[in-house]
Amino acid sequence: MLIRHFQPSDAPALRAVFHDSIHALASANYSAAQLDAWAPAEHDTDGWLRRMQAIAPLVAEIEGEPAGFADLQTDGYIDMFFVSPRHARRGVGTALMRRLLDAAREAALASIYSNVSLTAEPFFAGHGFTVERRNEVAVRGAVLRNATMRRRLVETRSLD
Repeated sequence: MLIRHFQPSDAPALRAVFHDSIHALASANYSAAQLDAWAPAEHDTDGWLRRMQAIAPLVAEIEGEPAGFADLQTDGYIDMFFVSPRHARRGVGTALMRRLLDAAREAALASIYSNVSLTAEPFFAGHGFTVERRNEVAVRGAVLRNATMRRRLVETRSLD
């Protein structure tokens, strides 16, 4: 597995990973209407490219094919973290998370956080994230539940 930086030519394949991941992996926790609202088949390809360029994700590649992607913003926010269902449960997510954690430590971030789907909660919890709050988010007429989860990287000590 190769983990590399995003290139604009990755945008269509990453959109497919995003769509397929949501529709295949999140279907146990969300209704068909919620999945369609979250990741509709029709989308703005230019808008998607702009978003990918803005968040600059890392891309996990297996045999020349994007298997997943994830980003880490300068404030520690993980905006997107998706693994293709074809490569799920094979270490792709863990490899991406390790790279994000390394980048966060290198940037001396105190913590990293994300708004995590119900489906992804166990994965994030397994990587040391805890739930800070539960959310209900309106997306294209559907309400989706998720959780804001955070992992502290720097221990804070109280002064006695």
